[in-house]
Amino acid sequence: MFDWVKRLYQGAAKVDVDEAQWQSVERELDFLAFLPREAIDAARQIALSFLKHKEFYGANGLALDDRMMLSIALQASLPVLRLGGDAYRGWVGIVVYPGDFVARRREMGPDGVVHEFDDTLLGEARSDGPVLLSWFDVANRPHGVNVVIHEFAHKLDMLNGDVDGLPALPPDMQPAAWAAAFAPAYEDFCRRIDLGEHTAIDPYASESPAEFFAVSAEAFFLTPLRLQSDYPQVYSQLSMLFGVDPAQGEARLMRERWLSKHQVNRE
Repeated sequence: MFDWVKRLYQGAAKVDVDEAQWQSVERELDFLAFLPREAIDAARQIALSFLKHKEFYGANGLALDDRMMLSIALQASLPVLRLGGDAYRGWVGIVVYPGDFVARRREMGPDGVVHEFDDTLLGEARSDGPVLLSWFDVANRPHGVNVVIHEFAHKLDMLNGDVDGLPALPPDMQPAAWAAAFAPAYEDFCRRIDLGEHTAIDPYASESPAEFFAVSAEAFFLTPLRLQSDYPQVYSQLSMLFGVDPAQGEARLMRERWLSKHQVNRE
């Protein structure tokens, strides 16, 4: 491991990552190609601050290394490209499991009886502190799914109190405009799921407005054109919150690939 990994566990004041290390991690995150160079550079700076101020822990025998932590930090930086790393203030821990993990739940049913059960998770953002992640799901990233972006979107949701799908907003964004975009989209999404329709984002988004926001944040970065097509007002609000427009980048890449393919065919 690099020296900064050892220092990280001791609250190091400095983290150094060279260009080759950045590029190695970024190549594995193909959706970064939808973002302009200046956004990726900003994400790098936020990630460095993240590594400086957060503490990583490997659970169930997982040996964390610098590459794993750098990848998590870079992906966690995307939802705060506009708000900045200070939006993750008030907590320090990221716990990384080798794979899915089990959380013990206690819920009161409508009959007033408390039920206990085990819940198998890919990730969890806890209001009392840490973010928990499955490294298997971070590393393998099923299509359209990004557990890091999802859980850190929840952290933004928690920043202003209730986990209700309304995250902390910058001063030029209005909660009323956010609700006007998200509430009807969530209602429509749940209706489509009930009808068994294929949707642009993960059906898990129908669980609650908070999950709809977190899953939409994943789709915003991973499949932006599909999200923009299905829910343009939601996309617009997320673009203002995150400070980027990945749909524009995805469309540009699609045009370049189309032109390249047809150029080859003509030759």
